[in-house]
Amino acid sequence: MENRYSSFKEVDERLKVLKLRREIDTESFKLHLNRTKANFYPTQLLGGTKGILQKMLLTFAVKKLSNVSGVLRNFRRSEPEQLLE
Repeated sequence: MENRYSSFKEVDERLKVLKLRREIDTESFKLHLNRTKANFYPTQLLGGTKGILQKMLLTFAVKKLSNVSGVLRNFRRSEPEQLLE
């Protein structure tokens, strides 16, 4: 692509436009790079697994509490029987 300019003013204007485009492209690249870096921070990576871990811990806690309450029920039931013996 060959451009023909009739004055130095046109050349200067074209150079200013090209310089601004380069600055915009550089800033755009920096923005995309920073967003990509932010997506790979450990807190972001664990963010997806955080919900899964919470569900697993909640399930574990509920099972443990169910076992404890089952033991307590059995203990309460066995108490009167022991008293009668």
